[in-house]
Amino acid sequence: MPEGHSVHRIARQFDRNFVGRVVAASSPQGRFVEGAAMIDGRTASAVRAVGKQMFLEFDDDLWLRVHLGMYGAWDFAGEILVDPTIASANGRMGQTNQRGTDLDTDAIMDAAGENSLTSIGAPRRARVHVRMSEQTTGLGGDDHDWPPPVVGQVRLRLLTDVACADLRGPTACELQTPDEVAATIAKLGPDPLVDDIDEGEERFVAVVGRKPTAIGVLLMDQSVVSGIGNVYRAELLYRARLDPHTPGRDVPEEIVRGLWRDWVRMLAIGVETGQMMTMDGLAPDAYRRAMASRDDRHWVYHRAGLPCRVCGTAIVVEEVATRKLYWCPNCQR
Repeated sequence: MPEGHSVHRIARQFDRNFVGRVVAASSPQGRFVEGAAMIDGRTASAVRAVGKQMFLEFDDDLWLRVHLGMYGAWDFAGEILVDPTIASANGRMGQTNQRGTDLDTDAIMDAAGENSLTSIGAPRRARVHVRMSEQTTGLGGDDHDWPPPVVGQVRLRLLTDVACADLRGPTACELQTPDEVAATIAKLGPDPLVDDIDEGEERFVAVVGRKPTAIGVLLMDQSVVSGIGNVYRAELLYRARLDPHTPGRDVPEEIVRGLWRDWVRMLAIGVETGQMMTMDGLAPDAYRRAMASRDDRHWVYHRAGLPCRVCGTAIVVEEVATRKLYWCPNCQR
C-alpha cells in the first residue's frame, strides 16, 4: 500500500503540472463516467495531501478525493515538471521531456521499479499482477503519441495540453463538496506535513496515552496518525525498541513523543528521496545499496527469519491489524 510519503509526492506532481490548467477528464474503464463528466473542462485550482488521501480542487468548489488503497497508482506522462523539493538519491532531478520520454528517472528508482517520477503508487510488481488479471485495451502505441494510449484499467484520466495522469486501482475515487472534504479530513489523525508539528505531537500523545489498544495497531489507525503504513509501522517500532503489543496507554510519554518526532523525520526523508529509508548512519556505499534495494534499507521490514541487524535474533512476522508486522523479539521487549 502506498504510504504517506508517496501521496505527498503525487500531490506535488499535480501542483506543478495540473493546478492552474484546464483539465479534460474521462473514465476509460467506465467506472467513473459521471464524475469524470463533472470534472471535464474545469480548471484545477488546488491540491492537498493528508495522510494517504489526496484532494484535488476544481472550479466551483468541486473536489476529487482519491485514496489509492492497496493497489492504486497514478501514472504520469507528457512534459512533466518535477517539483524541485523532490530530489533523487544522488541529487539529480528526474524529468520527462516531450510526450513522456524518460530522462533521469532511473536515478530514483530502486531495483523493484518503485518510486519513479512517472509512476507513483503501488509497487510495480503488484500493479503488473492487477493488470494481468484484468482485460486490457489500448496496449502498445508510439511513445510520442498524444494523448498516450490507454493501458489497462484506467479509472480516471486527467489530461491537459501537455500532461496526462492515469489513475488505476484506487480504493476511493469520488467527488466531494468542501464540507465533505472538511469532514473527511477531520476524521484523520495529524499529518506532519499538513498540521502544525507541535500541535500534531500533542494530539498524537493525547490519543495514544488513553488507548488500551496495542501500539502496533494504533500506528496503523489513520484516525490516530496519518500516513503510516506497514513499512513505516514496523520500522518506527523497531527504531524505538518498542514491543508492538504494548497498550498505547502503557507506552511512556517520552517514547510516544519520540515516535512522533521520528515519523516527522522519516516522512520528510521519504518525500525527498522517494524511498522509505529507515536506517541511519550508513557509509556512502551502504547508502547507495540501500537506495537501490529495499533489502538493504530497513531494520526489520520484510526480514522474517533473518537475523536482527543489531542482536542477531531471528526477525519474526505476525498478523497485526490485518497486515504483516515484522519485529525483533529481543530488541523490542
